[in-house]
Amino acid sequence: MEEKRIGVYVCWCGTNIAKMVDVEGVAEEVGKLPDVVVSKNYKYMCSDPGQELIIKDIKEHNLNRVVVSACSPRIHELTFRKALTNAGLNPYMFEMANIREQVSWVHTDRKEATKKAKSLVTAAVARVAWHEALDKRKVDINPASMIIGGGISGLSAALEIADAGKQVYLIEKEARLGGHIADVDLTFPYMVPAAQILGPKIKRAENHPNIEVFKEAVIEEIFGYVGNFNAEIKANGSESRSLEFGNIIVATGLKPFDPSSVDLHGYGKLPNVVTSIEFEKMLQSGKIETRDGKEPKNIAIIHCVGSRNNDYHEYCSRTCCMLGLKYANQIKTALPETHVYEIYADMRSFGKGCEELYDATAKRKVMFLNFDQREGIPQITKANPGDCCEMLIDMKERLSNTQIEVPADMVVLLVGMEAREDAKEVAHHVGVSKCGNDFFIERHPKLDPVATTTDGVYIVGSCQGPKDITDSVAQARAAVARVLAAICQESGEVEVTPAVVNEDICCGCQTCVNVCPYTAISYDEEKNVSVVNEVLCKGCGTCGSACPTGAIRSRHFTDHQILSQIKGLMRTEMQEV
Repeated sequence: MEEKRIGVYVCWCGTNIAKMVDVEGVAEEVGKLPDVVVSKNYKYMCSDPGQELIIKDIKEHNLNRVVVSACSPRIHELTFRKALTNAGLNPYMFEMANIREQVSWVHTDRKEATKKAKSLVTAAVARVAWHEALDKRKVDINPASMIIGGGISGLSAALEIADAGKQVYLIEKEARLGGHIADVDLTFPYMVPAAQILGPKIKRAENHPNIEVFKEAVIEEIFGYVGNFNAEIKANGSESRSLEFGNIIVATGLKPFDPSSVDLHGYGKLPNVVTSIEFEKMLQSGKIETRDGKEPKNIAIIHCVGSRNNDYHEYCSRTCCMLGLKYANQIKTALPETHVYEIYADMRSFGKGCEELYDATAKRKVMFLNFDQREGIPQITKANPGDCCEMLIDMKERLSNTQIEVPADMVVLLVGMEAREDAKEVAHHVGVSKCGNDFFIERHPKLDPVATTTDGVYIVGSCQGPKDITDSVAQARAAVARVLAAICQESGEVEVTPAVVNEDICCGCQTCVNVCPYTAISYDEEKNVSVVNEVLCKGCGTCGSACPTGAIRSRHFTDHQILSQIKGLMRTEMQEV
């Protein structure tokens, strides 16, 4: 039996861990465990000197397993696995204990935090003793890409990839390209016509030799894995097509909140209460007028309609404040004598040129009135006949702490943004998850913001969450960089911790087939057993936990490994007793 020679390294993470955990004490205690040859602490294990320390010890002490006790594995597990590889050791002979997020950041008692850290590191040592060497798998990458969504994000991504000489299949659900930007008059903060931005992109995409555009398209099925996806779609009439491609970029966008569904601000009952979507159409037509064709003398713009409100959507829709400032300037330019009221909860004018637009708007005699969402939203009622206005808005102005009535002939509701109705269907097709608000979830919000947990599938633009044009285009180009890098390599590495079926005890019940979130398991009718596609499988363990006979298990998460980790976790507790 192979001799276990384990090296343990406890990170200070500056003061992030050391301020609450006695890292020196943890390293000393763990160094007494069986099979632990080296146990050290270091201020920054993820730094180049920290990694060099591991590499040096592996070579000098013939270590064959390594445990690093530091931050979340989501942040630096790959960093340390690479260090093992550089030292000539299989990267899967590594285990990481999280004593920052799971200990230091959530505890206030240093003694108890240190005790918990010892338990977690002891558990990691017990687990790593059962680790097995796993080999990397590679798949060929089809150089074509599919982009779902023909808005500004999808168009930007398609053109970048196509200009690099690669084939793009651009799938658009509607009869036209452009998405919501096609319905916008001017863009903030510099008041550039949206048509000037969008028009050339649409024209180029529709005429580009490397882009095939499918309008009024319906995706019937997507199957396969990174580098080797297949799709069945119907588009451009009842025309059915089969497509092959290596990567997917999802840019399906979002939709505006409908205030009529909840009877908000009198929308649908008061004729001159309009949404920002309807007001954009007025601006595009060149006429700002009430339903009976009159020029409004008082226009109120209400922010956060359906956003930042626990009754509807608690998140900020991000673009509404700047949209309101844009409208105020457009109104003042078209109708200089009209009074404009910005009724806002908080003014969030972040981004290049946006605070400057806020300052410039304030100088145009626009009145800013602040309300508190917690005390209720502004109430709109129809004015009495003979009054100087069509409606009255009753609100408590927060800055002056005064109950006031605001006159209005027209009210523009800055409606929030929400996920599309087909988000669940799209998520199922491409194998990604959704958050509680039905936006698609990225692999990591800071370190990997455009990738997903499904290799080869990227999310860009507002399908991930509300964002403006600038951020949407930036995300699209970030995803393109990832796609082109994969294409240039011609092959890519895939998950090496898939599930494995023991055909001798598999009863063919197909429970694993039904529960697999990645559709990586199929049923072999001839053998009456389940079969795992090791490229599609992510090693999530769902199948193993559901299997009634224990016939399926995940590599790198075996029973021996998990049970040993539990025993190691309890070891410190038993010693304390």
